[in-house]
Order: sequence, then C-alpha cells, then structure tokens
Amino acid sequence: MTPALEAAYAEPHRRYHGRAHIEACLTDLNGVAGLDERDRRLLTWAIWWHDAIYDPTRSDNEEASADMARRDLAAMGADAADIDEVSRLILLTKGHTVAEGDRRGALLVSIDLAVLGGAPEAYDAYASGVRQEYAHVPEPQFRAGRARVMRRFLDTPVLYADPGFRDRLEAAARRNIAREVAALEAA
Repeated sequence: MTPALEAAYAEPHRRYHGRAHIEACLTDLNGVAGLDERDRRLLTWAIWWHDAIYDPTRSDNEEASADMARRDLAAMGADAADIDEVSRLILLTKGHTVAEGDRRGALLVSIDLAVLGGAPEAYDAYASGVRQEYAHVPEPQFRAGRARVMRRFLDTPVLYADPGFRDRLEAAARRNIAREVAALEAA
C-alpha cells in the first residue's frame, strides 16, 4: 500500500468505505481458489484502489480512483496491460455489472458487494456507515434516495456475478436489502 492510499482510506469522512472495507475485500479474495498469480495480483490492486477516491458529493469516484491507480501503478513499474486491466476492473464497481465470461470482473464486483450478504448485524453496521458518510443529506432525501438505490439491487436478476459468491450470499443479501428498504420506506 502506498502512503497516498493509506491517507485516503484514513480520511475522517469514511465510515464504511475505509481500510476495514478493503481488508474485508482482501480476505474474501484470499478465499477464492483457482486464480493464477497474475489474476490474484490484478484483483488485489483493483481492490486496493477501487475506493481510493471516495467523496459522497461526487459522481466520478470510480473514474478518479482508476486514474489514481494508473498513476501509482505506473510509478511502481507495473506494465501497461496490467494498469489498463486494473483501471477497467475499478470502473466496473460503478455499476457492478460485468460481461458474460469476465471472471476477474465478476469476482471484483462480487467481492465489493459481499457485505450485502453478511449477517444482519454486519449489514446494519454497513448501512449505518453509509448513512454517516452521507450525513450532509437531509434524512427524508437520504431515505428516498437510498431506498431507490437498494431497490435497484433487489430488481436485478442476480446480485453476484460470480457463481461462488452467488451461491453463498445471494439469498441473505436479498433478505438484508429487503429489510432495509422496508425500514427506509416505513418512515
């Protein structure tokens, strides 16, 4: 990890999108079998940089994070093809959709969304952290916006592009999201 990444993930406004999220993602990656050395390296880099820039008032966080990854990885001596692939992977986390057959992409977006399928207490802590990150948004607007975003997840046929994550987490994620949406819309 670079000093710039260390500083980014320690920013005081981060309540969910901080170092603990990155460490959880890396733990999930460590549990994935069948990756060669290059796949594991590229996914590790993509995890480290995917939320490097995180400002809840911006709509270009993924693009800015990919740009930072490009600069940092080039300075570290990574080859151009690897830098391009890491950038591509980071950009997938904007919409969490991947093309058929894109195993790396499927793994990254599934790892990034793994928290949705956690135990209810872990999910609630995640949701609370996101609310704190959006403290600048008044409660009624936050509730409506968050419900809209989470309902979009419920409306997708598949939350987890990777079959292994889908088998393990899909049902729990849908229960957690439905529970949050119901609470958001009840007030």
